[in-house]
Amino acid sequence: MFEKTVEVLKEYVDPDTEITMDSALIDDLGLTSIDVISVVAAFEDEYGFEIPDREINAFRTVKDVVDYLEKTVSE
Repeated sequence: MFEKTVEVLKEYVDPDTEITMDSALIDDLGLTSIDVISVVAAFEDEYGFEIPDREINAFRTVKDVVDYLEKTVSE
C-alpha cells in the first residue's frame, strides 16, 4: 500500500522529494489542501469507495493515509 500511495503522491510533489511513512503531507511534501483533496479523489477512484471528510481531516502524514487505506481495503 505504501508504494501505491507514493505513486499517487509523486504526481503532486517535486520529483526529487523523498517520501517516507513519516512525511507530513503539507509541511514536508508541500501539498496544499486542494492537493490533498485531489490525492483523496485519486484513492477513491482507485479503490471504489468514498473517504469521509472526518477521515480526510485526520490525514497528517503518509502513514495516516496508508493505515487508513490498508484498514478500509481489507474490510
